[in-house]
Amino acid sequence: MKTLLKTIIGLGILGAVALNADANFAKCTACHGANGEKHALGKSQVIKGWKAEKTLAALKGYKEGTYGGAMKGVMKGQVNKLSEADMKALAKYIEGLK
Repeated sequence: MKTLLKTIIGLGILGAVALNADANFAKCTACHGANGEKHALGKSQVIKGWKAEKTLAALKGYKEGTYGGAMKGVMKGQVNKLSEADMKALAKYIEGLK
């Protein structure tokens, strides 16, 4: 019974992380497209399928103000409220976009 309960709790946590990544990426779609296929405002790279490590480094850099070109200011505002866990989940989500 304890194993079943642990499994159910674990799946619930994974589901919550996935939903959170979906919700966080929903904020990105206006500029990056539903699947990360657009050059945001014609000034950024297409992020669709980026490796999680690359995305995480970019998100952290935007948050710290050490990464980015023309969109640096816009992106800093977008990532400021994301936690480390949010950024990791978002990076994995973007990696999975095909």
